[in-house]
Amino acid sequence: MARKLKVFRTAIGFHDAYVATPSRTAALEAWGSDKNLFASGRAEEVTDPALTAAPLADPGKVVKLRRGSSADNMAALANPTPARRRDMRKPSRPPAPRPSRAALDKAEAELERAEASLASELEAIDAELEELRKRRRALVDEHRQRIGRSRDDLDDARADYEAAVARWRES
Repeated sequence: MARKLKVFRTAIGFHDAYVATPSRTAALEAWGSDKNLFASGRAEEVTDPALTAAPLADPGKVVKLRRGSSADNMAALANPTPARRRDMRKPSRPPAPRPSRAALDKAEAELERAEASLASELEAIDAELEELRKRRRALVDEHRQRIGRSRDDLDDARADYEAAVARWRES
């Protein structure tokens, strides 16, 4: 058995949107609303037979009816709601002073000094390392030459010794 249809209404601009559905949830879906317009009082159930005839004739579809005449709507636009008087508001506090950048500037300057100092010390160490590499290469070259001469001397001494031993054995 089908549920009994009810007619619901909400305001959309200068129109009232009517829909005949079995529940409030179905009416909200028909209007495409993701908020509960009934809880906020922006939608209601309608029981007046003159207003329910059109929506009941086409259930589930939104029927829009103009509220008032064009002249009434234009008059409402021409007379906006009066603004609140300025003297009714609480006196505003003066804006807080801008925070000081002194600590930030000091920290930035200290960081720049520390980075410059590091770069300078690293350059000095790199220069020392290059000098040590040169000294090492020179030392290795010098000792290789000395070792080469010592091996030549050793070979000569060994040859002389072996010749002397050979002569001794023959004698």
